[in-house]
Amino acid sequence: MPRMNSTKDRLIDDAERLIQRRGFSATSVNDVLAVTGVTKGALYHHFPGKDDLELAVLKRAGEAFLRWLDDVLLGPSPRESLRHFFTCALEHHQREQFVGGCLFGNTALEMSDVSRRHTDYVDGVFREWSNRLETVICAGQRGGQIREDFPAQDLALMVVATIEGGIMLSRLCKNERPLRSCLDSLVAFLWTKETS
Repeated sequence: MPRMNSTKDRLIDDAERLIQRRGFSATSVNDVLAVTGVTKGALYHHFPGKDDLELAVLKRAGEAFLRWLDDVLLGPSPRESLRHFFTCALEHHQREQFVGGCLFGNTALEMSDVSRRHTDYVDGVFREWSNRLETVICAGQRGGQIREDFPAQDLALMVVATIEGGIMLSRLCKNERPLRSCLDSLVAFLWTKETS
């Protein structure tokens, strides 16, 4: 059933688009009001403060990302699950023309020294992402598809960090090459020789 386009939903949608490109500090309440056409009273009816709106953006984006991750990590084998995830991640950023980057990576960089509320939530998203990857990597190690000389937890963290770095560099140069190179390097590093 499609979500109703309520005032609250519109505020979150438009705030997310602005924050994705500008960041939290450069996105004011007035910017959000100008885009949505909502009154300040209506905004504060749904969100007591700007931080509350920002956290609602993060929460909804985090839930959507983890659902997407569960979908794209489905495959006939652990190796194919990871390959599908890598392909879908690259295609997503290609569609966005490498504008906006990753909301969670952006938040970690911008807010880590500013707001624990923001970064605690993002830390949770990264942990959930890493946990899901660890599950797939463990299965791949048991099946001989993924190298076993590093703990699955460490490999999962490496995948997250490598992808985030690739997204940042591709966003910087507006070119797919850095992200694609990072993903290709992950495949070369993770796959066992006999399954590459």
